[in-house]
Amino acid sequence: MNKVWQRALGYFAMFLTILTAVITVTINFRPLYRFDIDYLNITEITGFSKEILLKNFAILMRYLNFPWIKNLSTPDFPMSESGAFHFYEVKQLFTLNYVLLLILIIPAVYFLIRMFKTGQNWRLHGVFKIAAIVPVAFGALMALGFDQFFVSFHQVFFNNDDWLFDPATDPIIMALPEEFFMHCFILAFVLLEVIFIVGLIVTRTKKKAK
Repeated sequence: MNKVWQRALGYFAMFLTILTAVITVTINFRPLYRFDIDYLNITEITGFSKEILLKNFAILMRYLNFPWIKNLSTPDFPMSESGAFHFYEVKQLFTLNYVLLLILIIPAVYFLIRMFKTGQNWRLHGVFKIAAIVPVAFGALMALGFDQFFVSFHQVFFNNDDWLFDPATDPIIMALPEEFFMHCFILAFVLLEVIFIVGLIVTRTKKKAK
């Protein structure tokens, strides 16, 4: 395999590692939900206390995070069959994200170490420059209309309409308003942009030194 393809695979591993790591941090960043319970008045919307909301959220996250937990049962929020199936599909996406992160993090770290040791880390500057545009572009699309962005996201990752929860049969959707997911996307985009900007600064310094 020539060096061009080796670098291409290295870039792929590195950026997919960054993406999956950011997703991992975002979906497990509990302070965001704690904040949104108050900011979005979720206690008033659902009629449950903050403690009960956090307890059910923790149960949901344990189900989504741990493959050995097979059944989802939120004590204060009954769930329809379609609602439970949607969370099962979300669980599969969580698992895929973690598997990719575990598989790619070693080759990604090896690639970065090798680039630094051989003095070629300056090559990353242009790649980070392009990558830094992506969160801004997606953020702009989201700003133009999060509703459509949210719908498009689900159409890409799900091949059914089970994500369209009915509050009458799946009241948990009232505890997870669309604005909360918007804040999750904002957090992920900000984290990505910060990482890419740091990468730009580091590689630009090395490029000038070279």
